[in-house]
Amino acid sequence: MPKTWTAFTKLSAKEPAEALGEAMEELDPMPTGVGVFEIEDGSGTWEVGGYFTEEPDGIELALLAAAFGAQDFVVSEVPDTDWVDKVRRELTPVEAGRFFVYGSHDADKVPADSEPLLIEAAMAFGTGHHGTTLGCLRALDRLANDGFTGKRVADIGCGTAVLAMAAARIWPDPVIASDIDEVAVEVAEANVRANDLTGKVTCVEAAGFGNPELAARAPFDLVFANILKQPLIDLAPSMAEHLDTNGYAILSGILTRQADEVVEVYARNGINLIQRDEIGDWVTLTLRKSA
Repeated sequence: MPKTWTAFTKLSAKEPAEALGEAMEELDPMPTGVGVFEIEDGSGTWEVGGYFTEEPDGIELALLAAAFGAQDFVVSEVPDTDWVDKVRRELTPVEAGRFFVYGSHDADKVPADSEPLLIEAAMAFGTGHHGTTLGCLRALDRLANDGFTGKRVADIGCGTAVLAMAAARIWPDPVIASDIDEVAVEVAEANVRANDLTGKVTCVEAAGFGNPELAARAPFDLVFANILKQPLIDLAPSMAEHLDTNGYAILSGILTRQADEVVEVYARNGINLIQRDEIGDWVTLTLRKSA
């Protein structure tokens, strides 16, 4: 299985911890995820960590720690673990409006009036348990409740493709999902098959909108992008190019303190905020492209 690494450090205050977490998104190699958490022991200590598919640069991490007054990063290679069994034990079904995200071990719990989305424990990233995915599913449910029907929908940085599949569950037109990572695309394709959505969700490998099939289906009337703050900012001009007039963008992977910057960049590109939802430290933004 592919190797992964973690890099964790501690700080004594929230603001420098969040700033350090944001700075980690600029590292090369880039982390696949960054977390900023308060340690719940009453000490006021904050932990900042990143996950990497390539070994992180120790010198860069040392410079970051010094710049933000953090302890030295502890870098570890993640040992092989039976993650399937671990996740199966720990993950419970998630309800987000009409959507019910579950593993096959919980198939007997699916409500009859729900839109079920099966994500196996082996493919648990992006199951709906994280506040970003949950926020996107709730935003989708709200748009549908308000009478919107997506005819050309894209899920950029799709991970498990749970958002693409959710759209395909409720609307008749096909959806396209893309991810920069080849393994993620394979996972997405497996999930599409498991949910009997073959032909309704197409999965492609792409950085942003950089795939001919995405270009052929544009302009989109709804685009999901649940990634990280800096990639979202970098994506803004391309989003404006590929989003139809009055089309919606649902963005997440954003910490609460980062949201205003993302909103400002998208507004400069003609895509304006209409709804902001917070779940814990995470924000989901629903925006609409102006005429």
